[in-house]
Amino acid sequence: MGYRYFIKLAYNGTNYHGWQIQENAATVQEVITEAVKLMWIKDFKMIGCGRTDTGVHASEFYAHFDLKDEKSKEELVELTYRLNRYLPEDIVIYRIFPVPPDLHSRYDAISRTYEYHIHTKKDPFLNDLSWFMPQPLDIELMNRGGEILTEYEDFTSFSKANIRRKTNLCKVMKAFWTVDDHRLIFTIMADRFLHDMVRAIVGTLINIGQYKITIEDLRSIIESKNRCSAGESVPAKGLFLTHIEYPGFQH
Repeated sequence: MGYRYFIKLAYNGTNYHGWQIQENAATVQEVITEAVKLMWIKDFKMIGCGRTDTGVHASEFYAHFDLKDEKSKEELVELTYRLNRYLPEDIVIYRIFPVPPDLHSRYDAISRTYEYHIHTKKDPFLNDLSWFMPQPLDIELMNRGGEILTEYEDFTSFSKANIRRKTNLCKVMKAFWTVDDHRLIFTIMADRFLHDMVRAIVGTLINIGQYKITIEDLRSIIESKNRCSAGESVPAKGLFLTHIEYPGFQH
């Protein structure tokens, strides 16, 4: 059956069209794959834990690959070092480590956590990684909206339309806002996410925070299962994939 390994990595997604390899566009998966092929394995292939959209970042991301031969800890450390020397500064490999041969980076994830970052005062050091939103927001009301999300499972209203998928059901475990001076951070954890789901949810919660819609309107939006009912998607640059949970091992 061979040996399976996980790569723990992070990236600034500003210069990439998401994670997954696609024609005529720079992606994180492509850059790493080509680097490994150049210095290690010619027919290297890996599978990521998800598909981040264009411009979205990941402070924690996992991918897996299989080998016929077992690699020592020293060999994996050496590969990590060499990759980090070769890869551009917006991608980092934290470590490469062995896992059970049947553990899948995408399908075996128990939960995923995203954060969306907003700054409310002009800040030149945050522009690439946060959305500038100077208008006042009712955070308490937005947190009530976050609690409502945990009561539902069908998130069709927050998913990009006209995309085929097996199901629009997701289990949201938590969704809340925190405030740190002039920075707002929305954290949401679920077993899975739909395309554009987090950015559409944030846009809708901001409408609540600006009193454009009510808490009861949020329930109606979710129950309508209509993307046109929800708020606009906020810019990708403020979105981070921050944590993936797997069964049976610490990472």
